[in-house]
Amino acid sequence: MPVAKDVIPTNDGSCDVTIATPEGTGPWPAVVMYPDAGGPRQTFDDMAARLAALGYVVLVPDIYYRDAGWAPFDMATAFSDETERTRLFGLMRKVTPDIMTADATAFFDYLAARPEVKGDTFGTTGYCMGGRTSVVVAGQLPDRVAAAMSFHGGGLVTDAEDSPHRSADKMRAVVYVGAAENDGSFTAEQGEILDRALTDAGVEHTVEFYPAAHGFAVPDNAGAYDEAAAQRHWDAMERVFGAALN
Repeated sequence: MPVAKDVIPTNDGSCDVTIATPEGTGPWPAVVMYPDAGGPRQTFDDMAARLAALGYVVLVPDIYYRDAGWAPFDMATAFSDETERTRLFGLMRKVTPDIMTADATAFFDYLAARPEVKGDTFGTTGYCMGGRTSVVVAGQLPDRVAAAMSFHGGGLVTDAEDSPHRSADKMRAVVYVGAAENDGSFTAEQGEILDRALTDAGVEHTVEFYPAAHGFAVPDNAGAYDEAAAQRHWDAMERVFGAALN
């Protein structure tokens, strides 16, 4: 699938993005794919191309663009190396729900202006912190998100006032959460809270736990990537986006 680079102007600067498109002339529905805490890198270019092959224009943003020149992470050591872990969490903390919402607005406007994109609502999908972003954006920009997917996403249910589950009553998207078993960032108890919030709000949704570790869907997550679970997540995206976006 064709994969290109571009830059999107935002209120806070310029965000580098990867754009993957299907073969052909389109137009096609579009999806924003939010990377995990490691940020955009080759493995997400490859994943964007794979999703594009299913018939979607896919945008992968640089979630840390406000820290211009940030050094890429080696995901094999990003969490075990104390210095790199500190740097990683420092970047993560800066990506607040308000920033997620402002950036998503710019991404959706950009996609809507592209001739190969059809429709004025979009899909979102994400991994780890990107999974949280996907759900946050569905609650904050309900008129623009038709389907929101989260894979091994953390922080979907917290005690904070801006916890994603507290925006369930605003959501119009179909929501799918594919969580990892024994994941402290999203527990079975939290899954029940999220499921109940979405049910009470009348949101079409699925919350399910994969028998795999946190990070199961991203190929360069050494020690966590699980081929069977990853294929299950691709099947889920094909099913959910196919029903909600086409």
